[in-house]
Amino acid sequence: MRDGRRSTRSDTSPSDITPSDITPSDIEAKFRQVQGQLDVVAAGGKRKLAMAGAAAGLMLVLLVYVMGRRAGKKRSTVLEIRRL
Repeated sequence: MRDGRRSTRSDTSPSDITPSDITPSDIEAKFRQVQGQLDVVAAGGKRKLAMAGAAAGLMLVLLVYVMGRRAGKKRSTVLEIRRL
């Protein structure tokens, strides 16, 4: 046990396993297990990334709008009309 966690491995040490004990189907099963875990993690990350992208896009649009209004006010001509 490390850091108070339970070990998920069996009690067999790596020196007890011979190369003939590991079959190609064992390796394939482990790769499929890892791939399944990666798919779950990636799906959660995609949603967060999409939300962050949408929020960043909205902030960019608002920034451009505010900067455009400010620039428009600076450059606009004030026309004064007097009656005679």
